Amino acid sequence: MTTRIEYEDRRSATGWKIAAAALLGAAAAVGLGIYLARDQMRRHRRELFSPHPLRRLAALGYLRSHPSVDDVPLLRDYLAWEERPLLQKRAAAVLESLESVLASDEVLEGGDPH
Repeated sequence: MTTRIEYEDRRSATGWKIAAAALLGAAAAVGLGIYLARDQMRRHRRELFSPHPLRRLAALGYLRSHPSVDDVPLLRDYLAWEERPLLQKRAAAVLESLESVLASDEVLEGGDPH
């Protein structure tokens, strides 16, 4: 016959196992999310020099919505490489926007904007 104490001990042990499994599951989900985000960023940077103009346009849109200091030289290289005037114009606008956002971040952080 199981006493009340033994029953409660088993119940609390089960609760800890469920909590540990949930924590491990959450950590795995976060890890997977970080991996997928990094993969997405690498893919969009590669697509900037794709032979397909629509992929290049999509990559420009991605870079515009996710500004990073690392993308400034990349966009300058892209501008020198791109032959299509429409995509050149779009890249120039993205670069200008990116530089503007980064300059305003420097001002907010107390750095010299020039």
